[in-house]
Amino acid sequence: MPATPTQPPAQPTVPAAPTPPAKAEFIPARFADLPGWERDDLRAAWPAFMLSCSKLANGADWKEPCAIAKTVDANSQAAIRLFFESFFDPHQVVAPDGSNSGLITGYYEPLLRGSRKKGGPYQTPLYKVPDDMVIIDIGSVYPELANKRVRGRLKGKRVVPYPAREEISRSGLPGNELIWVDDAVEAFFLEVQGSGRVQLPDGETVRVAYADQNGRPYQSIGKWLVQKGELTTEQATAQGIKAWIDGHPTRQQELFNANPSYVFFKEEKLPDPKVGPKGTLNVPLTPQRSVAIDRSQLPLGAPVYLNTTLPGDDELPLQRLMLAQDTGGAIKGAIRLDLFFGFGSEAADFAGRMKQRGNIWVLLPKLAR
Repeated sequence: MPATPTQPPAQPTVPAAPTPPAKAEFIPARFADLPGWERDDLRAAWPAFMLSCSKLANGADWKEPCAIAKTVDANSQAAIRLFFESFFDPHQVVAPDGSNSGLITGYYEPLLRGSRKKGGPYQTPLYKVPDDMVIIDIGSVYPELANKRVRGRLKGKRVVPYPAREEISRSGLPGNELIWVDDAVEAFFLEVQGSGRVQLPDGETVRVAYADQNGRPYQSIGKWLVQKGELTTEQATAQGIKAWIDGHPTRQQELFNANPSYVFFKEEKLPDPKVGPKGTLNVPLTPQRSVAIDRSQLPLGAPVYLNTTLPGDDELPLQRLMLAQDTGGAIKGAIRLDLFFGFGSEAADFAGRMKQRGNIWVLLPKLAR
């Protein structure tokens, strides 16, 4: 009987890279095409632009405009407008599906009450990045997926997904508590906002800033309520969701568990209450001039011109130059912006109701190709 031929050993295979998201198209435009460009007070955007330059100035395309920006009179509307029109070209952003409009929402920096120790009303923990969470940088293997990271934890020799919100809420993360707060609902919405302030019993106020998240995809609890027939799309604002929770307290955790993403925080000092939290660009956010974007679609740090309307009044235009200085788990898509409204009750009101349609243009240095 002939011997069975020896089979060559199977060769290990390298997994294929995930498919990168389809890119937005940038259509060349003129400044005259930007609705309300001539009316926008660009002096209000200038400090935010200079903060972007502090991070972009070493890039080949940004070196010249950022150097010249230092010579511009920050108090002169005409000088600032001439600068942008001389050194930048506007491009209308068109989504991969051909649409030129998208969703514009808002966020803000909330104030919570908390303590460094659990006790009394302080029963809800804000967690720091857990000691057992590992982060894998996929971009180091697949350059086309730069800034893409996977989070998990070790189980033996394997990396498994980090627990979703439901398990974290049920079992906790003992030893990783950062601060305890007195309101579970506000703690959840703090995660959505990304950062906030906590007033401690001794009167000190500290900032809790976004540090990381558990690697699970963000899911909107507002959409979940709409899909369940609990709210209409128009009712699914922050204010409407909180009112629903007040009326259905026994379903609060069920609602929260619909979002498997869980955000972890780090504590920061608050030397100047007038300075906003730092965004992804690592510069302080400027109220009503900083926006969060999808960095796979738009360049982080770039000026973005927004044409939309104010919440609650589709006839009142909101047309202004913004700076793309932040990102967010819910901000996915080419024409998808989250406008930072600042700190305080008025900012909370505007941010909670902001859910408008809008168009955007990205301003790119004339040298960029």
